[in-house]
Amino acid sequence: MPRQQRVLAIVERGYRGALDKQFFDELYLATELHRQLGGLDILLRGPAVGYALDADPPPPLRIGNRTVDTLTDPRKGLRSLLDAGVGVWVERPALAALHSPRPPLAGIRLAGEGEVAARWGEYRMVFFL
Repeated sequence: MPRQQRVLAIVERGYRGALDKQFFDELYLATELHRQLGGLDILLRGPAVGYALDADPPPPLRIGNRTVDTLTDPRKGLRSLLDAGVGVWVERPALAALHSPRPPLAGIRLAGEGEVAARWGEYRMVFFL
């Protein structure tokens, strides 16, 4: 699908806290936006680039004698988005700043800093998620 018909969602803030994420998952919202808006690309920047790393699901959270095991897994969300045809971009400098030995998930595209921003005019709409 040509970019002019797609929209771009930018995710800059990553993990917002285990309990907050139970009430709002921006990647779940992105799935619905992709469907309703007719095509979506996502740019992960800043701390949100950690979502792109091929890592294990988050472990359950233990608070006192209570275990919270309903935590969302951003990697699972990204895999679902990729399977649905969402283009997922990660800024290479932010990814390098993590100093992680883990590679990005398969299907994620790497971009230089500002590379995707230089193409904002090619999108029908650009917003921060």
